[in-house]
Amino acid sequence: MQTQCDKLVVLVTKGIESELSSVAFTIANGGITAGLKVSVFLTSTGIDLVRKGGQRMTHVLPLDPLSSLIENFQQRGGTIWACPPCVTSRGYNKEDLLDGVVIVGASAMHAEIKEGAATLSF
Repeated sequence: MQTQCDKLVVLVTKGIESELSSVAFTIANGGITAGLKVSVFLTSTGIDLVRKGGQRMTHVLPLDPLSSLIENFQQRGGTIWACPPCVTSRGYNKEDLLDGVVIVGASAMHAEIKEGAATLSF
């Protein structure tokens, strides 16, 4: 028997070059609106979404600008995790990323999934 959970984890592997990054944060914000506790785990080029200034490079009409989507997500209590090896491989450190972004391994995401979180991948 499946139990109901109020958590959503969104895995984002696409960066500023893909409209899927804007779709992912639009859906993540929708999850918060629906009453879910939403976490976004960024890997691969998805890390560039939270590099200071990087998110200003993407605006997929008719969606809101990516910078607004991410800011809204964080202001409403969404959690953003960044994959440590992915951050390092790009030569970034914590100071290069938006405030509030947590550099943490996949174990944080796995813990939410073990508690029953739904998952989406972009």
